[in-house]
Order: sequence, then structure tokens, then C-alpha cells
Amino acid sequence: MEKEPLTQQRRDFLKASALLAGGAIISSIPLAGAYASGSDTIKIALIGCGDRGTGAAFQALSTKFNIKLVAMADAFQDRLDNSYQALSSKFAAKMDVPKERQFVGFDAYLKAIPLADVVLLVTPPGFRPIHFEEAVKQGKQIFMEKPVAVDAPGIRRVLAAAEEAKKKKLNVVVGLQRRYQTNYREAMKRINDGAIGDIVSGQVYWNSGGVWVRPRTAGQTEMEYQMRNWYYFNWLCGDHIVEQHVHNLDIANWVKNAHPVSVQGTGSRAWRTGKDYGEIYDNHALELTYPDGAVIYSQCRHFEGTSNRVDESFQGTKGKVYLSGSNEAVLWDAKGKEIYRHDTKGNKNPYQTEHDELFEAVSKGEYKFTNADYGATTTLTGIIGRYATYSGQTIKWDEALAANNSLLPDRLAWDAMPKVLPDANGLYPYAMPGKTKVL
Repeated sequence: MEKEPLTQQRRDFLKASALLAGGAIISSIPLAGAYASGSDTIKIALIGCGDRGTGAAFQALSTKFNIKLVAMADAFQDRLDNSYQALSSKFAAKMDVPKERQFVGFDAYLKAIPLADVVLLVTPPGFRPIHFEEAVKQGKQIFMEKPVAVDAPGIRRVLAAAEEAKKKKLNVVVGLQRRYQTNYREAMKRINDGAIGDIVSGQVYWNSGGVWVRPRTAGQTEMEYQMRNWYYFNWLCGDHIVEQHVHNLDIANWVKNAHPVSVQGTGSRAWRTGKDYGEIYDNHALELTYPDGAVIYSQCRHFEGTSNRVDESFQGTKGKVYLSGSNEAVLWDAKGKEIYRHDTKGNKNPYQTEHDELFEAVSKGEYKFTNADYGATTTLTGIIGRYATYSGQTIKWDEALAANNSLLPDRLAWDAMPKVLPDANGLYPYAMPGKTKVL
């Protein structure tokens, strides 16, 4: 039997999976154990009490549903205290976290997760596979921030736990908020309907001046220093190509409805070269090759004083599209005529929408969200990008997924040593393309 043309196959697939625009698949089967307490109150636990964790809790508590924060966990007492104070000042009536349910240390998550119906996993990403695995084991509904891992072994743990979550009908929402952003959803509807044809190329960017630095203080162990400066160490962050640029890579995969089969690129430490910047690069540029031969160009950098750019553009056989996190979406036909421009008036905050939709599903006992799959795929795309720029080699998807190069320390304790340590001058080793082996 003759196969359908590729364009028609793609359109049929996209129409059949239209509900996936927000990562949703609806089940009429009630959730098992949606309310552990047997009441109509949804109990939540916050795992990771830094700025993003506090923000996630703020958004969860801002939903219209009957929610109580009943447990908090963090490696650091001061971060937990600051988060508790900030949340209590706004949501006193929704806070029920006495001292005995405020847990500190590397094992704090094990004590907090069993107490809740929904858990918010918002620690540095290196811990995400461990925490996600435990939350699924405990049968909890889950919000977890992106990225979902920092290395291939972590990705495999997340994928395995995701399968268990499906069996248990546990909702899992991942903080790739563009999937919940109105302009992206509206643009994707039109792309899925063939408005610009098959996507043949694209460009995605996250170019900015970089993020915070936290100076070393007297008496810190090496473990504490790296934990406080988690953004600059791959076992915790994965490099900014994984931690930050993951948003743009996710749009590339979403638009293509696929992941790249191979990645090649270049990167370096050109600007942020001092001891404060750990081991990560400050720039990466990639070519992502997809199964149909389409190539998407990816660029991210942390250079101060240069032009910033955070957006995505794609070219199709019948037109092109421009997208950005600032609520823009414009489509043109092949002759350059504008065929759609998103009206930014009345757009909702996508960070809030993630929680509104998750907690609505939980409150109704519905099984709707399986974001862990595309969260893992997109995260692995960034990890493979790091493998490519660090090594200077073309990296194939299947080979990277099978890699066993775990970045986690052998032991998690304040007196334990991470695998990457500074030299006598306080400088950390970093990858050298052509010399560094990643697989």
C-alpha cells in the first residue's frame, strides 16, 4: 500500500494529538488517592525553597482551589526560613507548616513528600530525577520545574518514573511554561493545521547577560559552596544550555513534533572565565538535525554588554512564524503576507496557568497531564547540545541516551566532595573541545 505524503501524515498525527498542545490527555477514570486526607483540602509540599520554589508555591496557593501548604523541605535552613516568611506574609490562611513539618538536609524530601497530595519539585535540577522518582513511588500528583535532569542516567530515571506515573494515573506538569502560554498555543494550532506547511528550518535563541554569582564565604565546605552556586556546576545545573536554553529547545521540538537525531556545535568560556563561574561555558551554538533532515540552529550566551535575544523563528514550505516569551506570535505566508498576529491583550501569566490547570485537574479527580515525557526529551536535547559543544564532536541521540556518565557525587553530605574540584588558585577545570570525552 502506498504511503501518504509526509505532509499529510504529519497533519493527521498532529490533529489526532491536538490535546498535547498543553501536554494534556484526558482520562475519565478518577485519580487514585487524589486526597490523602479524605477531605476536600489539597495538601501540597514544597521541595526546594529558593526563589523559583517560593514562586511555584506562590502560584499554587494563588489558584482558586482549596489548598494548604503542609510541608517544606530544603538543603539549607536559611532558604526554608526566607521562603516560609515570604509565603506566610501573603497566604497565612493557606499555610499549615509548623516546625515539625519544616525539613532541612539532603534527605528532607523523603520526609516532606509523604505528607502531601501534590508535590512541587523545585530544587536545583541535578536532584530532580531522585525527587521525581520518590514522588511517583509515593503516588503523588506532581509539578516539577525544568530541566528534569543534568545527565543521561538522570534522564533514564525520569523516563522510567514517568512510565510508573502513567500506570498510577498521576498528573505531572513540567515548568516549560511556553506550553501553557497563549501566544504559543494559538500559533501551534495554526502550525498544526498546516498554515505554514512543513517546518524545514528554524532559529532559537537565549542570549543574555547571565545570572547571579554568590561569593565564597569563610567556613564553607566545597559541597556547600557548589550548592549555593549551583548554576555554575554541571552536576547541579547542567550548564545554561540545559537550565535556561531548554525553553527554546522545547519549542523547536514542539514545532517539529520530534527530537533531533544528531547535534553538532561549538562553545567556549569567552567572557565569564574567573573562579566565580565554576565549570560551565558562557556560549553555545548548535545545529540540530531532525529525522526528516530539517536543521534548526540554536544559540545561547551569557555576555554582558551585548544585545539580548530570547525568541524562536521557523520557516516552513508555505510560510514562516516568529514567537517569543513576551507574548508575540506572527505567521506569514510564502509571499510575506501576514496571516496571523497574536493579540497580546488579556494574556494570562503562563507560570500561573501551569498551576491553575494542574490543580483544576486534581480538584476534579481527572488525569490530564503527562509532561514528563516531553520534559525529558527536551532536557536531553540540551544535554546532547552540551556534549557536542564540550567535545567538539557530532553527538547522536541514541548514543547519548545510553551514556553512563553520571555527574552526581558518590555521596551527598556536607563533608562529601563533588567530582569537580578547584585547583590551588581556586579555578575549576572545564571542557576543552577536541580533548574532552563526553561519552
